[in-house]
Amino acid sequence: MMRTITLGSTISVQGTYVRALPDGRIVVKVDDTSFAGAPVTKAA
Repeated sequence: MMRTITLGSTISVQGTYVRALPDGRIVVKVDDTSFAGAPVTKAA
């Protein structure tokens, strides 16, 4: 499943969902690199 996360205030990353972290962030994978950040909520 594709998910979008934010890294800081202006950088977004979209990748394949890997796992949720205990602090509320999620990990996504893009090619061979994993990124952890705050999930972007779905728009209404």
